[in-house]
Amino acid sequence: MFLKTQLSWNVLVPAENLDAEGLMLQRAILTRLLEDFATKKAVKDIGYFIAVTTLDRIGEGLVSQQSGALLFPVDFSCITFKILPGETLQGVVHKVLKHGIFLRCGPAEKVYISHHKMAGYEYVPGENPCFVNDKRLKIEFGTLVRVTVIAERYDEAEKDFRALVSLEGDFLGPVLSATS
Repeated sequence: MFLKTQLSWNVLVPAENLDAEGLMLQRAILTRLLEDFATKKAVKDIGYFIAVTTLDRIGEGLVSQQSGALLFPVDFSCITFKILPGETLQGVVHKVLKHGIFLRCGPAEKVYISHHKMAGYEYVPGENPCFVNDKRLKIEFGTLVRVTVIAERYDEAEKDFRALVSLEGDFLGPVLSATS
């Protein structure tokens, strides 16, 4: 689910940008905010960082004693992506294993379907392994699949989420194109 989120961060502007005034200082602050935002991947409460939408407020700068740079409190709005149990997602298969499949769903790459949650599908080994059901629907590398989220977990060390999903339910499984 995409969420609109309001955040407050402290932005450190290097000393070489401190001689800037007005719009140039705002530009330096915004540039640094966007750089900081781009280096962060995800946090537990709000999910993956996608995009900054608005810069709402820049507070008074405080001089950092260690570096001599200015530290500005900044309020901004952004879009985040959080996987929630019970929601239906679509993802693209990027790894097929005997015991299940990994999907990419937006920024999430660790979305896993256990073979136990793929009722009616059988694993077919080979050069291009896949899962096939009795209706000849095939799930292989590159297939777009609609799933339901059973559970999600945040890995603090990797700053990443893992999700367990299922194909059990109505309108779940490979998404067929109009030409299929």
